[in-house]
Amino acid sequence: MSLEEVARGTRIRIETLESLESDRFEDLPAEVFVRGFLRAYARAVSISVDETMARYTLSRRAAWVVAPLTATLPGRKPTRRSRLGVAIGFVALLILFTIALSLALMPRGRRLPSELACIEQREQPVRIV
Repeated sequence: MSLEEVARGTRIRIETLESLESDRFEDLPAEVFVRGFLRAYARAVSISVDETMARYTLSRRAAWVVAPLTATLPGRKPTRRSRLGVAIGFVALLILFTIALSLALMPRGRRLPSELACIEQREQPVRIV
């Protein structure tokens, strides 16, 4: 069976079929599409779909194994400079949080602090009736 016949029967482009046959999965779209292409291809050439999918999954598992992400590159320790930057950022956030909290909890209205209220009362003329 030629690739043109398979392409017509499965409605998969010839370039995609060539990538499937040569195991160039990185040239193909997302994983879900690759699995669909493989199922359709296996049916078209009359081979076991389950076996095809199992082989594909086994071949891809090795590629999926990656090293765990670390905060620094291997063999490098965090520097004092990076720790200092984190500390400065934390202090800046703490100051901003304190200002926002004090503004949110500030009393509303025209109430004056007690020191200013005394001065305002002294300045008013005394009325004698």
